[in-house]
Amino acid sequence: MVVKRLIQRKFPTVEQISTSQLASWLASDLPPPLLIDARQPEEYAVSHLPGASHGPTLAAVQQSTIKPDAAIVVYCSVGYRSARLAQQLQAAGYANVMNLEGSIFEWHNRGQPLVVDGKPTQAVHPYNRTWGMLLESSS
Repeated sequence: MVVKRLIQRKFPTVEQISTSQLASWLASDLPPPLLIDARQPEEYAVSHLPGASHGPTLAAVQQSTIKPDAAIVVYCSVGYRSARLAQQLQAAGYANVMNLEGSIFEWHNRGQPLVVDGKPTQAVHPYNRTWGMLLESSS
């Protein structure tokens, strides 16, 4: 809870989307948002949200074919790095950017699907020992 408030205070212009809102969106008939994983390559390699692209920096996203009016949801481990990237994307002209509140840790803790190499997994990179304590056991 403290982390969520910190992120909202530090990045007030970044819209937050909850894991339940995103899961509902992805399960609906609406066009899905583009999912961008803002974590480091070694984190992304352990697992990521199905369909997510790796884009840890503004430059990486700008080099892709993402249109400025596309619906984009950015995530990282807990939401700080992704909120920072979402803010940078907004400043660069991307108009419909959201940060996944609680990011991949919350997504995992709520039992939502993760993949690695296109196959389901329960593994999540803990970022570091301290932040990894926010991950609930999958067993």
